[in-house]
Order: sequence, then C-alpha cells, then structure tokens
Amino acid sequence: MAASSGLSRKQATLEVRRGNVQIDGIQCKRTATQLSDAQQNGGVTLNSTALFTAKPLYLMLHKPKGYVCANTDADHPTVFDLLNERDFHPNLQGQLQVAGRLDIDTTGLVLITSDGLWNHTVTSPNKKLGKRYLVTTANPIASDSVALFEQGLELRGDSKPTKPAKLIITGSHCAELEITEGRYHQVKRMFAAVGNKVVELHRVRIADITLDDNLAPCEYRTLTAEEVNGF
Repeated sequence: MAASSGLSRKQATLEVRRGNVQIDGIQCKRTATQLSDAQQNGGVTLNSTALFTAKPLYLMLHKPKGYVCANTDADHPTVFDLLNERDFHPNLQGQLQVAGRLDIDTTGLVLITSDGLWNHTVTSPNKKLGKRYLVTTANPIASDSVALFEQGLELRGDSKPTKPAKLIITGSHCAELEITEGRYHQVKRMFAAVGNKVVELHRVRIADITLDDNLAPCEYRTLTAEEVNGF
C-alpha cells in the first residue's frame, strides 16, 4: 500500500482500517492480507483507484569524484542526482538507497536499490562479501605490505585488527586490494598504517558484481537477474 500509493505506512494502515481499500472488489480491513501477483497489479483499489506495485530496482552506477553516497546533502551533489527519474517508477524515488557507500573522492562501482532486504544482504558483515579496489599511492608500496595486509592491521581508533585482506602489487605505486569489511575510510587507513597514503581509489567489484566496462563515469544500468541473485 505504502509503496504503491505514496502514502506513509501509518497513512496506509489508516486507509485500510477505515474500509477505503478493496481487493478484487471486496472490502479489506486487514493490513496483513497476503496478495497474489495479479492482485498486486491492479487488484487492489484505494478509494476506487487501482494500485500497481512498483518492481524493486537494482542498479550499478559508475560513480565519479565529487559525489556523495547520500540521499540528500547540503554541500555536495549526490549519486541520486545522476539518476533520470524516467528510468524508474515514481513511487520508488523515496525508497532508493545505496548498498555500500564510497567516499566523495572515491570512484567506481556503486549499487543502488529499492530493496532493503537485498541491501542488507550485500552490506552485512556476516556475509563477508569481497570488495575489490584499484589503489594508487603517494609512495612506493613496500613488498612486505602483502603479508601485513594478509595478517590484519591495527587501525588507529579501532579495538580489533582488520580481517585478512588480499593485496596484489601491480606497480611501484599501484595495487589491487580485496577486503571483506566496510570500516570507515578503511582502505585509506590501512595504507596509512603501513606508512603510505592513498591518492586514487577506485572500486571495481562487489562480490560477483563487476563494474561494467561500458559504463562511463556518471552512467548506470540495471543489474541482470544473475547479478541480483548472485548473493
């Protein structure tokens, strides 16, 4: 009701209890009533107006620098400013959320969805889903960093060391890093812990979802069914 009408959950509940909702022409006053697929698409009416369920939205976005992963921000544009409202049901606009945030100066893969349960699955620490980054540093990356990242690092202000991370050095100042956590500024703090500084950070993968090479910065596309169901 709430998702299909634009009402709040409280308002939708009141409409049901007041008898203003019908299912297949029959008045319904039970908010917990289960609906068939057919009923979810026109079988429910509110004050004689048919309601249609908006299908969950799953997007991958190539985030550029300068955008924050927030629904609103007084000082900076957000990743939602990059979306064209014509690409999704208007009732979903207030339900969109980022599944795995990136810092304002970090680029790459961002997942956006209206499915709160799916978002929880993607971001839950218990799932231990890998997130892969391309890292450029200010100083050469010491070869012993590979073992240190694998062992886990003590980060300032944290009570526990990081979980084992896979670091692959690809150049004197470049590396690929895969972590299974999402601590605050984690990648930058990990390199700081070994005496280095991150100057460029780009996320290319979350679990089995890889940033589409065909997406330029600011562009996005709908996830495939395989990508959505791969967790």
